[in-house]
Amino acid sequence: MHMKRAFYIGRFQPFHLGHYSTICTIAKEVDEVVIGIGSAQKSHDPENPFTAGERVMMIKHALEDADVKHYAIPIEDLQRNAVWVSHIVSMAPPFDVVYSNNPLVIQLFKESNMNVRQPPMFNRKGYSGTEIRKKMLEGDEWRELVPVAVADVIDEIDGVTRLRNVSSKDME
Repeated sequence: MHMKRAFYIGRFQPFHLGHYSTICTIAKEVDEVVIGIGSAQKSHDPENPFTAGERVMMIKHALEDADVKHYAIPIEDLQRNAVWVSHIVSMAPPFDVVYSNNPLVIQLFKESNMNVRQPPMFNRKGYSGTEIRKKMLEGDEWRELVPVAVADVIDEIDGVTRLRNVSSKDME
């Protein structure tokens, strides 16, 4: 029997309830979900404050109580889109279908003759890493936008302080 496996990629800076809902929806259609952690080499900057390992922890803990068989695979950026899909394929377990709403990701996988589906988007305005990081910087409430387990990881690593530090300008 062939196991049906999906691939879903994001930066997860941080992993939020939109990601969680999307992955739970994908999991209803497949046996396993391969979660690609994009821009894995980036951390400690305003757009990418969390390390690949911290993002693996966020995903692992957030999905512990969900019935989702998954693998989280850190994937470093390549600056060559023409070979990006083969890079992913070389790093991930085999998969049958790709889920994405990113136009470039969709285009690159379709050009590689892969089956691509667009999952439903959940509250895209509120559930956005950019919005969540902005709320963290401004001292606004951000916790209701991420799974409790993710807030716990961010607290454990003092992620809000890190984000504020890496977002501040040089001191005089």
